[in-house]
Amino acid sequence: MVSPSGRFARSGPRPDDRVASVFRFATELAAWVAAPWALAPRSVPLAVLSVVVLIGLPAVFATPGDKRGVLVAVPGFVTVALVGLQLVVAVAAAWVAWHAVVAALVTVLAVVTVVLELPRWRWLLTG
Repeated sequence: MVSPSGRFARSGPRPDDRVASVFRFATELAAWVAAPWALAPRSVPLAVLSVVVLIGLPAVFATPGDKRGVLVAVPGFVTVALVGLQLVVAVAAAWVAWHAVVAALVTVLAVVTVVLELPRWRWLLTG
């Protein structure tokens, strides 16, 4: 929903996600490292592009009220999709690039992140 000011309106106050943001950042960091690690043996330019996409898209596109300094305002489902992309890439790339024990830990980290993100995602998807 778009408010009269042209921004995407959210219903209710933003949920406290300080703990979730720590797990979300850890998972993003895993994606930023694992993706190029998994892609570099096949294509160095693709490895570089993966980092640009994984860091760049969330830096540019954000939902007003969810992040300060929004460059391009997008509805909440786009923000949820961008986090989902980071989670999927972190898990998939970890299984390709790293030892199974480390990949399993990244998978657990991603699952915990999803559980902790649910209140924020519900908030982002309402409005």
